[in-house]
Amino acid sequence: MPTSHMALLTNRGVLAITGADATKLLQGVITNDMARLETEVALHTGLLSPQGKILFDFFVVKTANGLLIETLRSSVVALKQRLDMYRLRADATITDVTENYTIAACWGDLHAASQDHPSSHETSPTIGFQDPRHPDLGRRHLASLESDWRCDAEGAEAASQDDYHGHRIAIGVPEVGLDFALGDTFPHEALYDQTHSVSFTKGCYVGQEVVSRMQHRGSARKRIVPIDSSKSLPATGTEIRANTVAIGTLGSVAGNRGLAMIRLDRAAEFAAKAVALMAGDAPIEIKLPAWVTFPLVPPDTAATS
Repeated sequence: MPTSHMALLTNRGVLAITGADATKLLQGVITNDMARLETEVALHTGLLSPQGKILFDFFVVKTANGLLIETLRSSVVALKQRLDMYRLRADATITDVTENYTIAACWGDLHAASQDHPSSHETSPTIGFQDPRHPDLGRRHLASLESDWRCDAEGAEAASQDDYHGHRIAIGVPEVGLDFALGDTFPHEALYDQTHSVSFTKGCYVGQEVVSRMQHRGSARKRIVPIDSSKSLPATGTEIRANTVAIGTLGSVAGNRGLAMIRLDRAAEFAAKAVALMAGDAPIEIKLPAWVTFPLVPPDTAATS
């Protein structure tokens, strides 16, 4: 039986940025540090509002011709408009090239973490990179129209987007549009500080002061966390409740497992009172993965419980 899988991600789109100032343009506005692309193939990042909330969530990939941005297909037009607004007189051209690419996620034994290098994209028509958010997520492929790429050629069995999301949920990595809403979520809430999606050393970018303050004060009370239930979980968007008090919202679901945006301080308060958390009629338990660094019980709550 195959131990590797590949799912086409039809809800994703691609922008190309070319020109001498392409890297400088992004460096001034995104949460991550473009200097990482000197030694790495891709990074995951976001573009924030001045209030520090995520407006766009995307990957940036370095190629021989410039940069590619992989993002939600529904965000492509708005992201291009936003980057054009910031471009001013910079030598950078931003183009929607979504129709030129097929995007896929690959995971399993054949797609474990590997040592990619930017030079590997100088001649290949297929851009492949390790997902920078977590090594177990596997690889992502941006296959151009010039490529003869296909799933079986990559040594993988074709899988569905639901299969991919089940894999992602098991690891505990949030997905934009399913686990958090654009325009209403701080980077810490979407685990940017845990998935290598934000730099705390690069200097200024849009919304940087808010992100820095949350980091240094440890003030992120709301987080996306994995949950388990003894029942099948209800639909995405269902409120997470403790008795009659709403303390969160259910995100993506795969059977009895899911991700949820939860106020961890309130969850800790109700846990101390032995009050169960519920998603609809399904009892839930928060299961923090080993790779996150924040505690299930925020320090202030632990001191007062």
